[in-house]
Amino acid sequence: MTVKTKSFDHLVDEVSEQVTKWRRYLHENPELSFQEENTSQFIYETLESFGSIELSRPTKTSVVGRIVGKHPGKVLAIRADMDALPIHEENTTEYVSKNPGVMHACGHDGHTAMLLGAAKILSGLKEDIQGEIRLFFQHAEELYPGGAEEMVQAGVMDGVDAVIGAHLWAPLEIGKIGVVYGAMMASPDTFYITVKGKGGHAALPHQTIDSIAIASQIVTNLQHIVSRNTDPLEQLVVSVTKFTGGTTHNVIPGSVEILGTVRSFDAEIRKSVPKTIERIVKGITEAHGADYDFDYEFGYRPVINDHKVTQVIEDTIVEVYGEKTLDRMKPNMGGEDFSAFQQKAGGTFFYIGAGNPEKEAVYPHHHARFEIDEDALEKGVRVFVHAAFKLLDK
Repeated sequence: MTVKTKSFDHLVDEVSEQVTKWRRYLHENPELSFQEENTSQFIYETLESFGSIELSRPTKTSVVGRIVGKHPGKVLAIRADMDALPIHEENTTEYVSKNPGVMHACGHDGHTAMLLGAAKILSGLKEDIQGEIRLFFQHAEELYPGGAEEMVQAGVMDGVDAVIGAHLWAPLEIGKIGVVYGAMMASPDTFYITVKGKGGHAALPHQTIDSIAIASQIVTNLQHIVSRNTDPLEQLVVSVTKFTGGTTHNVIPGSVEILGTVRSFDAEIRKSVPKTIERIVKGITEAHGADYDFDYEFGYRPVINDHKVTQVIEDTIVEVYGEKTLDRMKPNMGGEDFSAFQQKAGGTFFYIGAGNPEKEAVYPHHHARFEIDEDALEKGVRVFVHAAFKLLDK
């Protein structure tokens, strides 16, 4: 490489204020998954203003930029998601959401702004790039089947050697950047159960087939999947998140709906859990003369970070910020469709600490008062730019 990485520092400083402005604009104008028409147009026009970036629209609301270096080499992809959530924002900042019931409550506005900042810098260094950098501005991370899979099907990963992405992370304090080797985020699957009993008067329960009592036993017994049917050294979560039935105090309802999620890393466990759930549901409903409907939806694949790419990100963090900034984190059972890109090339997803009580950045992701410490944005831009040259070089 002819470029010296230290020369990036002043470039990041120069773009940092603009990155914050982009983030605030995006925060004010959130759009839901698969509806990011104005957002994607804003991204397209912003990238177009930089010059030196080849642009395309692989799907209706996504954008891909290609920075093709002067010298041949490997292909690196950097991904940011852009969609918001159906949440009514309760913050009172000057850049609060202008779209009632829609909010950037997970940091995707910041992810997009950071990648725009990196794109501006990298487009100006085109002559020094050995290989190609692809910029993925992805739609619909929050809603299955997800935008990543659509983009992969459209061919955006063809020829890519490595892919990276980052998540602003409120549980991690500002100033820290977290990496995870191997399994990082779980597969988020969903189950739907309807217990079909026989409704009637609550004072005459013997004349009914009590769907609430039966469904309650199902909820209790589902907990045995983790505690008694799975190796305790394996990671598995089975959570019932919705239980709907009945209309008033003196009527036993004819049916109850149960909704829940299963989170896992292991492919064999993931495959076996639906069969175990249905076996439990079938056994309990038959024992009480009821019937059932069961449906199971496999969500995103688990995020499994490539060791070599993760090592480069770790080396970059230490080189740029020092050992104190690095946090080797444990996996968590959240889900992310970044995993779709990892099916095509080795990649890593890492965390950028964005929590700060002094700036009220203390609320969890998907909360109506979610906020980030915007000082984290600079760190994302800086790591993206430094890591890009390191990964292309290696």
